[in-house]
Amino acid sequence: MAGNYDAVYRASQQNPQAFWAEAAKLVDWYKEPTTILDDSKPPFLQWFTDGQTNACYNALDRHVAAGRGDQDALIYDSPVTATKLRFSYRELLARVSKFAGALREQGIEKGDRVIIYMPMVPEAAVAMLACARIGAVHSVVFGGFAANELAVRIDDVAAKMVIAASCGIEPGRLVQYKPLLDEAIELAKNKPQSCIILQREQGPGEMLAGRDKDWLELEAAGEPVDCVPMLSTDPLYVLYTSGTTGEPKGVVRDVGGSIVSLNWSMQKVYGVKPGDVFWAASDVGWVVGHSYIVYGPLFNGSTTILFEGKPVGTPDPGTYWRIIAEYGVKVFFTAPTAFRAIKKEDPQGEHLARYDLSKFEALFLAGERCDPDTLHWAMDKLQIPVIDHWWQTELGWPACANCRGIELLPVVPGSPTKPVPGFDIRVLDEQGGEVAAGDIGALAIKLPLPPGSFTTLWGNDERFVSSYFKTFPGYYETGDAGYIDENGYVFVMARTDDVINVAGHRLSTGGMEEVLAAHPDVAECAVVGVADAMKGQVPLGFVVLNDGVDRAASDICTEVVRLVREKIGPVAAFRLCAVVERLPKTRSGKILRATMRKIADAEAWKMPATIDDPLILDEITEALGSLGYPSKG
Repeated sequence: MAGNYDAVYRASQQNPQAFWAEAAKLVDWYKEPTTILDDSKPPFLQWFTDGQTNACYNALDRHVAAGRGDQDALIYDSPVTATKLRFSYRELLARVSKFAGALREQGIEKGDRVIIYMPMVPEAAVAMLACARIGAVHSVVFGGFAANELAVRIDDVAAKMVIAASCGIEPGRLVQYKPLLDEAIELAKNKPQSCIILQREQGPGEMLAGRDKDWLELEAAGEPVDCVPMLSTDPLYVLYTSGTTGEPKGVVRDVGGSIVSLNWSMQKVYGVKPGDVFWAASDVGWVVGHSYIVYGPLFNGSTTILFEGKPVGTPDPGTYWRIIAEYGVKVFFTAPTAFRAIKKEDPQGEHLARYDLSKFEALFLAGERCDPDTLHWAMDKLQIPVIDHWWQTELGWPACANCRGIELLPVVPGSPTKPVPGFDIRVLDEQGGEVAAGDIGALAIKLPLPPGSFTTLWGNDERFVSSYFKTFPGYYETGDAGYIDENGYVFVMARTDDVINVAGHRLSTGGMEEVLAAHPDVAECAVVGVADAMKGQVPLGFVVLNDGVDRAASDICTEVVRLVREKIGPVAAFRLCAVVERLPKTRSGKILRATMRKIADAEAWKMPATIDDPLILDEITEALGSLGYPSKG
């Protein structure tokens, strides 16, 4: 093994400054930092304060200079357009340098904010890296986001420019982005000076004279420019969290901390070496896309894959295995939701047998809690390490994981293993005191947060403090609930709001979901707490069945109710269950439990901006009606 987890973790806690100073030597600096951590104004922390560097230089230029120019940097695979492209480090550097020059010609300078509104195409990565090259702050908004939500983000960062594609392509439908962009700018109080439009042949957009510029024309005419030295503490990007209500929270990530942490995590968490092929099946609109499609793999000198498709339906549930086999993927990272979709359509794993996965060494899962049934299915079918890990948009990189590049620890189903070096995770009660091993409470991370964590919320330092650091002074409040067992394994059970109080007993909906997911006919599930006049709250379960199951829904519900009674006990008071075709999710795959709970409790609710398909909520409302909800308990 590459080391001993306990020793590495201990070193990160005993002397974090020395630990991260060593990690900082693995990246390139114009001016090496002499101040590693300035924690004089907590929770506002600054890492590598006086260092100067550039994210694009570390992602591209340094690898070309080191002789890695002919290696694949980025592979684009789009089954929805039947397109496959490869870009070497030298080729990607040339495109980024020219586009950065085009941005400068359009008046974009260091510190300007640029919104990127694009699907999973190579130009999305080019735009991000070009902004980083000249010091502009990019804010990627998931392609196809509603016009009002896009307008709010344009206003919040006072965007000087929007870079967009004319359309996105979903299985069976085209999503026209350009009309949404035009409407968003009409709604926005802050009007961007210009827009750059990538015209896709599948759905070109109508250009507005004077404001809209053609991507291909600008890039062709662009003069390559060098990287701009940036302070480590300068913002690299702003990424808005996908909350369902209220004003968006613009998470700010700095330059130096991002480079050091992502470079370190590629090697130590994921066990990926320069030259290895790494694939994160996410979207550039989410934090995973920033950290592990674009920046992390390129900082590390690896080959990254940008995939425009879905785990099923483009064209079948074997599409992931095809990508892994075709490009020799060594480490793959996706969401448990994706694996549940594959398992639902191909429960026996028959598509796996069609492909040579001999180079595939490890699967990492994150984004939704990984239920043990999904974990066991993946382990059984793949016969490689399957690693559940946990992190958040605000943290930027994994906080809990089985660190493959340090020491693989025994897998405990339901746990993302132990804290990653740099993260001091505690479980606190409502008064801020630590609870006993095995007791559920609020998961919090003791300051200082390591490099790469968010430094503030864009334009709102006050909300940064009140949202994350006020409840437990000296700690970052994750908003997740869970426990740490006597062996130091962390269990993330649910969002804090999803810990329900049944007749005085605090119970995790995540624990009940584990039981439901273990039923052989259940593909995926969700449990929410709904109001009850007698008990305060009671759990209500939704289950989606595997394809091909033709048994009566009432029989399956009876069986899962009995399973919860057997595994958790009568105290759970689990009696309400409905079989549904689908669960409502965000575009990143998170189940919208809070929205389902509000519908059941007849509370006011707002259509989540991030919902994948609004029609699913009609199905949920109908299912609730069959159980006697909406109700006020």
